[in-house]
Amino acid sequence: MQFNTYLFGCFFLVVLAVHHAPLPWTVRKIALLVFSYAFYAAWDPPFVLLLWGSTVVDWFVAKAMARSERKGRRKALLLISLGFNLSLLGYFKYAGFLARTFASIAGSVGFHWTPTDLGIVLPIGISFYTFMTISYVLDVYLRRAAPARSFLDYALYVTFFPHLVSGPIVRATELIPQFESPRRANADQFGWGLALLALGLFEKVVIADGILAPVVDKVYAPVLEHVTSTDAWAGTLAFAGQIFCDFAGYSTAAIGVSLCLGFALPDNFRFPYGAIGFSDFWRRWHITLSAWLRDYLYIPLGGNRHGPTRTHVNLMLTMLIGGLWHGASWTFVVWGGLHGLYLVGERVAKRLVQPTPVWETPFARAFLALLTFTLVCFAWVFFRATTFTQAFTIVRAMFGDGQGVAQVTSPLPLIPVFALVAAHMALHRTTLEAVVERTPWPTRAIVLSIFVVCLFLFPGIDRAFIYFQF
Repeated sequence: MQFNTYLFGCFFLVVLAVHHAPLPWTVRKIALLVFSYAFYAAWDPPFVLLLWGSTVVDWFVAKAMARSERKGRRKALLLISLGFNLSLLGYFKYAGFLARTFASIAGSVGFHWTPTDLGIVLPIGISFYTFMTISYVLDVYLRRAAPARSFLDYALYVTFFPHLVSGPIVRATELIPQFESPRRANADQFGWGLALLALGLFEKVVIADGILAPVVDKVYAPVLEHVTSTDAWAGTLAFAGQIFCDFAGYSTAAIGVSLCLGFALPDNFRFPYGAIGFSDFWRRWHITLSAWLRDYLYIPLGGNRHGPTRTHVNLMLTMLIGGLWHGASWTFVVWGGLHGLYLVGERVAKRLVQPTPVWETPFARAFLALLTFTLVCFAWVFFRATTFTQAFTIVRAMFGDGQGVAQVTSPLPLIPVFALVAAHMALHRTTLEAVVERTPWPTRAIVLSIFVVCLFLFPGIDRAFIYFQF
């Protein structure tokens, strides 16, 4: 079930009616849990068993871990949880990838082997809810949080339908306390939630799917062997806009849906295309994943506590694993590796170039923001391309070695991308909430009306959110 369908609209109306009904809080939480399972089961009902498995195993592991004072027992329990969750993730997401990689390596040394097609279907959202349950167990293991007092609250934390399949990746300490006492949205929360839902759907349905996706699909078509330089840049810029509007659109809609129910989810995007530098970019793009990788991978690896060389290695490892998390393909690993190199290069540059007032001028900040965006777009090529052959064809074309017949004949579809980048750069030092508060209510009403009208002018578009595949 997707946010951008009429089916979800009907589903959400029923959820709202039950949640705001004069029922005991426990009954309403049970109803939310049932609705969340129904939401997930709408894709493939058997995979609900995996969701139950992760929920039950980590609930009992965390409880046993909290009761034990023996370090060895606590570590064994942690390994049980990590082994269970990562085994499921590894099998469903990476078994085929590993088999293909092994076959490729074997072929390079003269041993030809064709792996059997295992026919594995990736359970939707498994990367997201696996990271959530792992963070819960690790926080209990590290004594940073106590285990949830109620199994119902914990199960609802894992399966809460707005964030279940594409995030944000919520920490237990952020959401479980919200389930402990009765909640309903007040008028302001409900209105703001509906506005965020409309904004998120507008970004997804109108901009990402209606305007930018056709451009991207032309340039990154699997059978397209030759690409002009103009097409390479147009397709890549369009994808930069598409993936932001698609994923930020989902996150914004999820936050809006939650707010309509009286619950707050963390921000996941904060004008990332206005970032100045790559550390700044990752504080603004997929914020909850960046924070997860920092807290549960980069810092445990040693962070920046053991000198520059070790810091650079830790950054590279974190970003390589982050790239692999996104998809079972070496192109995603290269994408993560490029961002690792960007982060390392940024740290080296900051040590070599002393900060001066000239770097704080509007012109310098705009230049650095555009440089950051350009390099981010270069990395997007490997994120979007399905093969290295396709990726290198696009890259060569971007640097002037393009050929063939132009696929993109009009610059008009790229106007939303340029407007998006300009808006992100202009709003770099503020937040969406602050912008809305400063905007007169008649203007807000007109903009919101335009969003809603545009949604009805783009019927028949049924594209899954990009991050559903991760």
